[in-house]
Amino acid sequence: MKGFPKSVITKLALIACLTLLFVTVPVFAGAMQTGGERWITEWEVKWADSPDLAAVPGSVTASEDWSPNQSGMALPKRPGTSSTLWIRTKLPALNWDIPSMLIPKIYGQNIAIFIGTTPIYESNRDYIYDNNKVLTPLQRNDSDKILYIGVQSAKDRIGLRHGIELGNYPELLDNYVKRDLIYIILGCAFVFIALVMLICSVFLKKEQNASWISLSLVIASAGVLVITYSPFLYTFYKDYGKLYTRLWDVALFVLLPSLTYFIERIFGSGYRSVIKKLLYFQIGYSAFCLLFMLANIVLNDKLFGIHYFLSVRVLGIVMIVQAVLLVSNSIIHAVKGNRSAEILTVGFAVFGLTVIGEMVWFYLKDGNYDLFLWKWGAAVFIISLMLILGRNYTINHEQIVKYSKELEMFNNELQRSEKMAIISELAASVAHEVRNPLQVTRGFLQVLTKKYRNQDKIYMTMALEELDRAAGIITDFLTFAKPQFERISVLNVKEELGHVEGVIVPLANLQGAQIDMRIPDHLQVKGNSSKFKQAFINIVKNSIEALSGDGQINVWAYEMDERVVIHIQDNGEGMSKEELARLGEPYFSNKTKGTGLGLMVTFRIVEAMGGSLEFKSEKGVGTEAVVSFPSAAV
Repeated sequence: MKGFPKSVITKLALIACLTLLFVTVPVFAGAMQTGGERWITEWEVKWADSPDLAAVPGSVTASEDWSPNQSGMALPKRPGTSSTLWIRTKLPALNWDIPSMLIPKIYGQNIAIFIGTTPIYESNRDYIYDNNKVLTPLQRNDSDKILYIGVQSAKDRIGLRHGIELGNYPELLDNYVKRDLIYIILGCAFVFIALVMLICSVFLKKEQNASWISLSLVIASAGVLVITYSPFLYTFYKDYGKLYTRLWDVALFVLLPSLTYFIERIFGSGYRSVIKKLLYFQIGYSAFCLLFMLANIVLNDKLFGIHYFLSVRVLGIVMIVQAVLLVSNSIIHAVKGNRSAEILTVGFAVFGLTVIGEMVWFYLKDGNYDLFLWKWGAAVFIISLMLILGRNYTINHEQIVKYSKELEMFNNELQRSEKMAIISELAASVAHEVRNPLQVTRGFLQVLTKKYRNQDKIYMTMALEELDRAAGIITDFLTFAKPQFERISVLNVKEELGHVEGVIVPLANLQGAQIDMRIPDHLQVKGNSSKFKQAFINIVKNSIEALSGDGQINVWAYEMDERVVIHIQDNGEGMSKEELARLGEPYFSNKTKGTGLGLMVTFRIVEAMGGSLEFKSEKGVGTEAVVSFPSAAV
């Protein structure tokens, strides 16, 4: 169990305890309700060779060769070729207004009941289903008379299970009707859920339909199994018994491949495609059994023996192999941390432990026990399958949302890259063409400045300053267009930002701002010193200009996941979401005379160094720039 998730082990231990509790409590509860004045718990049995149940043969009534039997004892074992079991007991005083007799469980295909030699009940079945429940009225004058029950069955299981309950007809009728109704409700609920799922499959995409429809078939076939296994239909609508048994077979033939296909869709084909191979075998075998069942129907059950062997004996082995493979596959995935496999393992454990617990009790009771808890185990298992499917759809939806966000981000990056490429080409061509005439013009203006005085000289000086500003813009254009670095070296972040602080402090003092830098000594990145300083001067300069009056600028850095992260935070006027989204766009600036080129250049320098630049801002609170570079520390 090494490596197996502890949560799964805890769940399995809890489920094992609950399953044992569910198996034992109903049994003891059933044992406690037998006995008392309302119940006949002792009777006698006798085997007979005669198949005639139309009347009580004289040899039966007159014979003294009866064996005692009672509630809680094993069912009588068939001696040799005897086909008929007779049961007799003496009725007590029947003091109810409408006296009646309820036999909650009696095994046999054909049943006849007599009081003395007077027949009061008869039931004959031409199909193999031996679980019966009988309710019949009595007369007060039947008190102290002998009750005879004749039972015939092709199976080895034959006779009374708990005993005979006596009482008032309305009370026994209520028990008679409601006793097995819960299983009909459970099965119909499964079928209804499957029907709703099949209707909803119309609105699903093709890739989702496969697992959805396969789970619908699993739920529908499980519902049919629960319904057709219940004695309710055979008691109240026994004329359609053959239909019920055939529906049971069809549901089983559909359930097994549908379940395997669903598991294969969720967890894959398994080791060496063993799950897929099992699926192909089950589809072929189920189709073969269905065709054989149709042939048996056409031939009026002449092939029933072979059909029974194929659909019960062989199919039982297939079910065991399927259970082993599916459980093993789910456990392997659960060990690897697959949540869906954990859910499947827990669901299968509930179902498996329920079946195993009931089978153990069945054999301990020598067959004197009806399996019924497996239906609730199947309900838990189906719920686990529905949880797996729902979880997979949730994961798929989250992945779609994630991919959509990434696609939107990539699309924005692509658009930005295309814009930057166009601007870069335009900037490079314009800058080269304009820089030379500007330099010539500046030279002539400098010469002319020496000849003028007073007001004219002031005008010349202003013209030179504007030319210098234009030259600076052109330099930014060139830097943006071609951010390649001539000299690359390992830069100490603290030293480089110290130089930036020395350059920018005078401007900060003029604005009344304070700069607080907290940079560790060991942080190193690769890049060009001049461009690195230019980028951070632009960022810090923007922070200073965003302050209104006294303000604070904090700069700190650290190393995380082999990257150097630098934060520049101010408490200035901040930006709205719309303004924040447009940062780095050409000609967008919050400053009156700003061109937006400085921040564009900063983005390009950071990208050229393999870094990233992100801004966080809130209107009226301030802005924080987060710059990240690959660490160059050895």
